[in-house]
Amino acid sequence: MKIEILKENLKSSVGVVERIVGRNVSLPALNNVFMETEDSFLVLVSTDLETAIKRWVLAKVVKPGKVLVPAKFLSSFVASLPNEKIVLEANGQNLHIECKKVKTHIQGSNPEEFPIIPQFNDAEYLEMDAGKLCEGLSQIIDIPTASTSRPEISGIYFSFFKNNVKIAATDSFRLAEKNISLEKPVIKDYSFILPQRPAREILNALDGKEGALKIYFLNSQVLFELGMKGVGHPEVQITSRLIDGEYPNYQDIIPTKFKTHATLKRDELLNQVKTASLFSGKVNEVKIMVNPEKKEVGIFAKSPEIGEHQSAVDAVIEGDAMEVSFNYKYLVDGLLNIKSSEIVFDISKEEGPCILRPVGDASYIYVVMPIKAM
Repeated sequence: MKIEILKENLKSSVGVVERIVGRNVSLPALNNVFMETEDSFLVLVSTDLETAIKRWVLAKVVKPGKVLVPAKFLSSFVASLPNEKIVLEANGQNLHIECKKVKTHIQGSNPEEFPIIPQFNDAEYLEMDAGKLCEGLSQIIDIPTASTSRPEISGIYFSFFKNNVKIAATDSFRLAEKNISLEKPVIKDYSFILPQRPAREILNALDGKEGALKIYFLNSQVLFELGMKGVGHPEVQITSRLIDGEYPNYQDIIPTKFKTHATLKRDELLNQVKTASLFSGKVNEVKIMVNPEKKEVGIFAKSPEIGEHQSAVDAVIEGDAMEVSFNYKYLVDGLLNIKSSEIVFDISKEEGPCILRPVGDASYIYVVMPIKAM
């Protein structure tokens, strides 16, 4: 193998695939990135056996071939090179790199030891906008938590129905749901649970990308593929095993009736909750006090070791006066995931689930349980 490639193109591509590589003692091949020529492309592949990332990058292929080299080391080394053309040449199992006045040999491994990545030939697929998916995932990606007793809530739930895809995540204490419209309705309904890690890699690999994203389904696996602009060729593929199990019927816990609605500035509430959190004590408790008469929402926290703090923000309020306590971390996460300047705080009852939602955007809701209900 011998190719010529620009440093920035190689750096960005290695940066995408090396993220899922960890130190694997039992299977050393997983510590590497597989590099192979394909027509006028350099293909880079990494896997941890659960998730695989494949990235194509344009290059001048002088001689076809393949090589297997340490991923983390290669990423660090390429980042240190000058912004010039790089020549990569395989010498047996080793990789020779030249860039301007830099000449380096990196010891590699046998490429035949690299695991076979699943193929999705003739698999069913659907399409959706890559930017919309990334926006939706960014609003729920941090919610799932690892659970051995309930592995189904460790991932992101996808449900495709007609011209809509619903993605949701929960950790039992809070839940977020995002609805995304599809340009083309799906031929049949699909649903699956994607592990959190590949969902994060989708965000990383597709950050700032635009275009149609193809989603392929095959048994217990899924493939996300984004094509290159104007080339008609894949740019990145992310393959993942799916979480086996049935996702909880979370719709049942989303309240439909509320005693109080408060509309207020997102940043004002976020800043005051963060300040109150300094006094929240070991249980992270912050009390939200809705006062219709004063047209304000109060924020209170008290710690025996530190002291107490109280503040208020103006709000448009409909309904009863209410006092509800929350884990401040859950409130902060929900507010950060809302992009609008104003939010609606819906309170069902003192010990029932509450909803945060953006004003003017019905596609996103964030459900949070009060501390007393935990």
